[in-house]
Amino acid sequence: MIRKSALAMAVFLAGCNTVPLEDTPTRAQIADSSLPPIKAFVTPHPTAPIRSNSNIAQDFLSLHFQLESGRALPMFTRFETPITVRVTGQPSSTLNGDLGRLLGRLRHEAGINITHVRSDQPANITIEAISRDEIRRALPQAACFVVPNVSSLAEFRRDRRKPRTNWLQITSRERLGIFLPYNASPQEIRDCLHEELAQAIGPLNDLYRLPDSVFNDDNIHTVLTGFDMLILRATYAPELRTGMSREQVARILPDILAQMNPRGISIPAQPITPTPRAWIDTVQKTFGPGSSPAQRKSAATKSVAIAQREGWQDHRHAFSLFNLGRVTQATDPVKAQQYFGTAQQFLARTPGTELHTANIATYTSAYEISRGNADGALRQINPAIATAARAENASLMSMLMLLKAEALEMQGRGSEARAVRLDSLGWARYGFGSDHAVRARMREISALNPNNRAGG
Repeated sequence: MIRKSALAMAVFLAGCNTVPLEDTPTRAQIADSSLPPIKAFVTPHPTAPIRSNSNIAQDFLSLHFQLESGRALPMFTRFETPITVRVTGQPSSTLNGDLGRLLGRLRHEAGINITHVRSDQPANITIEAISRDEIRRALPQAACFVVPNVSSLAEFRRDRRKPRTNWLQITSRERLGIFLPYNASPQEIRDCLHEELAQAIGPLNDLYRLPDSVFNDDNIHTVLTGFDMLILRATYAPELRTGMSREQVARILPDILAQMNPRGISIPAQPITPTPRAWIDTVQKTFGPGSSPAQRKSAATKSVAIAQREGWQDHRHAFSLFNLGRVTQATDPVKAQQYFGTAQQFLARTPGTELHTANIATYTSAYEISRGNADGALRQINPAIATAARAENASLMSMLMLLKAEALEMQGRGSEARAVRLDSLGWARYGFGSDHAVRARMREISALNPNNRAGG
């Protein structure tokens, strides 16, 4: 039984960490489905940031005056005119709907004058939907990307080594190109849309220290949060303008934030600890392409060691432990649970990390199901589903719902299990795309149930 449980967990782990290329949906596969209709999120539920304005000001400056590489940007830039957006290429059936909802949020929550125009009209921002292979040929490590002063992939290829496409050389924002895949799941396309459009109009940097932001390469948050909208609203404050230096922005920013986020005035500032480049490198090595299982394990172990050395008590330490648990689970599920448990202890002391905890819950509840502990699994799953729904993470939510269905089956609550499983499928179609990918996840999770394993 232990060996079968470990094998089931290994299969589940593989499904959580990767989506095989043969599972990549095309537009035809998504449209032609035998599963229930695809579901989509309609009403956003952003949560206001719960940090000091002093800390948020430092975050704003770090996001706007530095690139992800660590190189400093010489001046503040943004669009100084109303922003127009168009979609070209081969957009998926869900792209324009998700774009419309995002632009509505930017207008309502961030106060940005941004509109969608026809594909044949000139626009400040062109979103070109191209194949995943074309993106990889252009930038092998990217799922999607944004480039200044281009409106097509052909233009990017022509000018990619010229100063006009180098963010360090940009003194104004007037025209940008966003490139995202059409042959990915609806959620992946939407996630790219949120991140790349936010960077097209706002800050260019990502910071691992942010627990509640899309401007973070940990991929925990996938749609713009309340913090992100505050940063974008401040970006377009009338007191700021393109060409300002870091010092000029820093002098004005406290008054801007006091007006936009009065709640943050009275919250005490917390010390900000930098994120060493060595830690970032180990995180990228853990799940980057081309790493062997041994290399992933070694990188994850180094990541935890760096977090310990830095004395972190926040979500970054938890993220290191979470990653180490993920790469350990296939070979030592008991040890992996210890890493997950310690990660949850750090998160419990860090405000605004409910979504981090929900991600861990997919692994810890799966382990409980594989052991036959339905009650223990459900205690973790139920709050995590609500968190995933608020975060608009359909892939996470559908995984949790499928896990819940197996736990209910184990309790003899078959009719409830079938209802939950059926409800999960529309979300799974949004999160994973093709019927093949959805059914693969269903098989992996079903295999965790001891009653479904041969000889179990």
